[in-house]
Amino acid sequence: MKRRRLWFLVVGAGSFAGTLLYRRRSVRNRTRVDVYFDDGSMVSLAAGSPDADGLLPTAERILSETRPGGA
Repeated sequence: MKRRRLWFLVVGAGSFAGTLLYRRRSVRNRTRVDVYFDDGSMVSLAAGSPDADGLLPTAERILSETRPGGA
């Protein structure tokens, strides 16, 4: 009975750790534009969509100018 509990604990911990690592990796590599409106709504545009591709260069330029050490 103890062996079975230990096995379930090890498998559960491994699954949890794998989920966290996978999620961290996928979140870090996503580029997107979040557009907020006055009424409180928001639209998230992923890189590769026509609308995001038009906004990303401008957003990257603005962010680089506002960061310390920027242009």
